[in-house]
Amino acid sequence: MEGNKEPKSPEWWAQRAWSLLSAVRRQSPLVQCITNFVSMDLMANTLLSAGASPAMLHTLEEIPDFTPHAHALCLNVGTLSAAWLPAMKLAADVATKAGKPWVLDPVAAGASGFRLKACLELVELRPTVIRGNGSEIIALSNASLHPAKGVDSSHESTDAVKSAKALAQATGAIVAVSGAVDIITDGKRVVGAHNGVAMLQRITATGCSVTALIAAFIAVDQSRALEATAAALSVFGIASEIGMNMANGPATLRMHLIDSLHGLDEDAVTSRVKITGFCDEK
Repeated sequence: MEGNKEPKSPEWWAQRAWSLLSAVRRQSPLVQCITNFVSMDLMANTLLSAGASPAMLHTLEEIPDFTPHAHALCLNVGTLSAAWLPAMKLAADVATKAGKPWVLDPVAAGASGFRLKACLELVELRPTVIRGNGSEIIALSNASLHPAKGVDSSHESTDAVKSAKALAQATGAIVAVSGAVDIITDGKRVVGAHNGVAMLQRITATGCSVTALIAAFIAVDQSRALEATAAALSVFGIASEIGMNMANGPATLRMHLIDSLHGLDEDAVTSRVKITGFCDEK
C-alpha cells in the first residue's frame, strides 16, 4: 500500500466505525441534501435511522441563510436540471467558506456532455469526498464521455482504482468507488470496505443514501475524512447484511435496511466490519 503508512488493524477499524456511528447518534449532525427526486425519501430515512438530521433543502434563495448552519452538505446530480445547478454551486461555495465538509455524488457523470460539465464544475469547488460507481469515477477522472447505461456502472470498483487515485490527487478530495468492494483513497492510501449485499443493486437510491451517510460521518470527524468515509460505507453494508437475513426481496430489504441501521449495536458493528488495505496492480 502506498503512502508510507501502515494499514490499520481490523480491530482499529471496528472500533473506529462504532465510535463514528456513536458520535453521529450523539451529535445528530444536520446534513443538507440537494439531491434527486428519486432518492429523497430513502436518503432522509437513512440519515434519520443513523441518528443524523436531514434537511432536503434546495431553493437558491434559502441557501445563504441555511447552509452555514448545516454540519455537512450532500450534493447529488441524479435528476440534474439547469435550474438546480446554481443552487448546488452556491451551497458548495457557502459550505466551503463556512468550513463545513461536503460530499459530491456524480450520478451518471459520463452520460451526457451537460452532466459531465456540471459535475466537473462542482468538482472544481473542492468537495471533501466524491463517491460514485466505477464508471462515474473513471468519467470524472478522464474528463471525457464514456458510454453509460443509465446510472448503472459498467465497471467494477476495482477497475477504477487508478482513476480514483488520480482524481483524489488532482482534487484533494477523498474518492470512494462503490462496488462489490468499496474502494476509498486519498490518492496515496487505498483501503477497501467489504461489507454489503448484492441485492442493494436492486433497490433504487441505496448509493445515494450511503453518500448521505458519508456526509453525516465526516460531519463528526472532518479531520479524518478517509477513515470516516470507509466507516460509513462499512456500517451501511453491515445494515444491509443484517437486513438481508430478514428480507424476501428488494422491497423488504429496503425496509429491513432502515430498521437494521437504526438498531445497530456495538457488537454487531465491531464483529462485522471488514475494512482492509487494498493494493492495486501498477
